[in-house]
Amino acid sequence: MRILHTSDWHLGQHFMGKTRLDEHAAFLDWLVQQVEQHRVDAVLVAGDIFDTGTPPSYARELYHNFVVTMSRTGASLVLLGGNHDSVAMLNESRALLQALHVSVIPGRLAEPEQQLITLHHSDGAPGALLCAIPFLRPRDLLESRAGDSADDKGRALQQAIADHYQALFERARARRAELGELPIIATGHLTTVGASSSDSVRDIYIGTLEAFPASAFPPADYIALGHIHRPQKVGGNEHIRYSGSPLALGFDETGQQKQVLLVELNAFGLQTVTPLPVPVFQPLARVKGSLQALAAALSEAAAAGTPTRPVWLEVTVTEEDYLSDLQPRVQALCEGLNAEVLLVRRERQGRSAALLAEQKETLSELTPEQVFERRLAMEELAEGDERELDRLYAQVLASLREQA
Repeated sequence: MRILHTSDWHLGQHFMGKTRLDEHAAFLDWLVQQVEQHRVDAVLVAGDIFDTGTPPSYARELYHNFVVTMSRTGASLVLLGGNHDSVAMLNESRALLQALHVSVIPGRLAEPEQQLITLHHSDGAPGALLCAIPFLRPRDLLESRAGDSADDKGRALQQAIADHYQALFERARARRAELGELPIIATGHLTTVGASSSDSVRDIYIGTLEAFPASAFPPADYIALGHIHRPQKVGGNEHIRYSGSPLALGFDETGQQKQVLLVELNAFGLQTVTPLPVPVFQPLARVKGSLQALAAALSEAAAAGTPTRPVWLEVTVTEEDYLSDLQPRVQALCEGLNAEVLLVRRERQGRSAALLAEQKETLSELTPEQVFERRLAMEELAEGDERELDRLYAQVLASLREQA
């Protein structure tokens, strides 16, 4: 049985005001090619299919076109909801997609039996049993109790998730007794203890559960996880894996080799897990240095671009002196280069002096980006939080300018 494990597509994402439409379209075409080339029996998408609960129409079109194309390959397709996905939106076409032999599990279902799926070989014979578990929302598992502390809620949620996994796993064992010896696969969309995250991953159990221990998973032959964008094993276990996102969703993911996982199982369990490297459809780069040193660094980074795909850049300037025209200066350094600057940062050192200089400025002298930068400088934020705020603000500005 050959399974292709992927997750965290985030269709419809805007990156610093830039659409990812072409990248996502190229990735989905590439993914179908891998299914055909490796004769895959089933594709598992472990959550965060979309970037938001209200994705743009072009993202929905990509999704539905992919489903139709996949149906022609003969491989089964299982789509699981993540914390970014809307249960209601995924439910809209769930019954319709069943006609194409596509299983959509948007959230915890009322009938647990619906989350136990028999995956078949291309010849129709049963090949594996799947405990199809999406992102589990606390309200789906727990009733709020007065007087519970945050720790109490965290422990209760962890136990409820573990119980949900175990109950479905026991159902899979019972069905295996009927069908014969088959491997059991489970999925999940959550943070596990020890998983290495990135800035673009948003916490999903804030105040209740920080991470789920790997020891609480049932003894499935393979556990396909989503939510963490960096591909990795969990606790060194070969059979518990995050496939990671296929695209770099933040500048901190620059340089990561993105991948999907080709998983082979037989009646005795897991045989091999082979990473399939995802091509880079849009080059990203991070450049840091003084204005004098940046010219050479920017030229080197731009070399990774193509005529149709200029490199998207995050530039961090280490200049000691406060410069009110920093953005134009960096842009001028990029003139003639196959690169586009999406984000300019000033290194944290020297911010106090910069703030004193800003007191003499008036609002009319500043761009919206500079106003936001000044306000952000007054906060003590973790670097990841600052990047996320920068990204969201750039997205809002881009949206407003499109409407203007």
